[in-house]
Amino acid sequence: MTEPLIIQVEAAPVFNRIRTLAKKYRNIRRHIQPIIEQLELGELPGDLISGVGYEVFKLRVKNSDVQKGKSGGYRLLYYVKTATRIILLTIYTKSEQVVIAREDIRNIITDYEQRLDEPTT
Repeated sequence: MTEPLIIQVEAAPVFNRIRTLAKKYRNIRRHIQPIIEQLELGELPGDLISGVGYEVFKLRVKNSDVQKGKSGGYRLLYYVKTATRIILLTIYTKSEQVVIAREDIRNIITDYEQRLDEPTT
């Protein structure tokens, strides 16, 4: 019997805007937690975004704080860095931002990677 893979899910600095969203949408963490659990189990929900140059998925997440279902809910983007490491890139509401440019996605990833390379003091 093989050991199940343990997937490490972490957040890029931009994803921490969830704190700002939580002030307006008090249930956001409750909506995101099942997604994180799916990712930790190795599931990759959502749609692969082509043309980014990285394995990035976009996922619709219901927002019960607004009565519009998934179409009016959150958009969560995550990056499959390795087979055992997934990075939550950003989250936004469709009412705030309809689309995110591929260049913006690459910039978030680049910024995340550069922060990893910075020496700690």
